Amino acid sequence: MTIQIKQGDITKEDVDAIVNAANSSLLGGGGVDGAIHRAGGPQLLAECLKIVAMQGRCAPGDAVITSGGKLKARHVIHTVGPIWRNGQTNEDVILARAYTNSLELASDYELSTIAFPSISTGAYGYPVELAAKVALESISRFLQKQSTVQSVTMVLFDQQTLKAYQTALQLLQ
Repeated sequence: MTIQIKQGDITKEDVDAIVNAANSSLLGGGGVDGAIHRAGGPQLLAECLKIVAMQGRCAPGDAVITSGGKLKARHVIHTVGPIWRNGQTNEDVILARAYTNSLELASDYELSTIAFPSISTGAYGYPVELAAKVALESISRFLQKQSTVQSVTMVLFDQQTLKAYQTALQLLQ
């Protein structure tokens, strides 16, 4: 079981599932969410609309799964991270749940390769260094359990985020 870190475009990943840092409406937005919806095509939006019609909005920390639409990835796991409020509203617990619930969903679907972005560090304002630590600790704990997930790749958009995750991984090891 491996954790890899790289800079790149998550929409181009050839994995069983990519994770979308979604908003609670699941209807697409800016950043990673918008890029995934644009690359995945209208099928993603249609599936997300069905999910919202059945269960309502997605709460922070929760995760749902759709097909990959036009993406190379077979599935998209949509999860909602916390909005950063200076660490005063259990943001670390909610962020850890977003990663763990995404991995549990991947395991439930017997997926072995998954790619994550840095959840909540864009528009939601979570400090990258803190988010990297929470993300990698959560992923590492999950991979130590019995699971079908064999490989997790953190696909990070910019050099600053990449460096923060590389540092956090070194400290974790």
